[in-house]
Amino acid sequence: MSHTYTGKVMWSHLDANMHMRHSAYADFAAQARIEALEELGLDLKTFQRLHIGPILFREETMYLREVGINEEITIKTMLTASRKDGSRWALQHELYKANGVKAAVIKVEGAWIDTLKRKLATLPEELAQHFMELPRSADFAEL
Repeated sequence: MSHTYTGKVMWSHLDANMHMRHSAYADFAAQARIEALEELGLDLKTFQRLHIGPILFREETMYLREVGINEEITIKTMLTASRKDGSRWALQHELYKANGVKAAVIKVEGAWIDTLKRKLATLPEELAQHFMELPRSADFAEL
């Protein structure tokens, strides 16, 4: 499976310098994550039924090129690290401009939370197996 998300930069994504604001990168990465999970059968209805959801511990963005209004961007999502059971993980989102130039790299580290107990949780085994089907980075590491 190879997951990519494509979107268009809108007026609301811009900052005072007329390029994409820092928090818009995080918003696009979050959407790419949610769509990647959905492709694996980990959709919001499943999360609600199980009272489980993804939670981030860390998010880091490296800005490489400016992105402006009406530019189409593509985000590739890959798993960079994970425990065997998928309970703790790290993902990398690479954001590309329409001309193929890499504009940013967004790295996140996370886990799953039981939304009722408000404690860390694990996915049911079948869903954990699906999660582990995310494309892996060349430097993937087992946690």
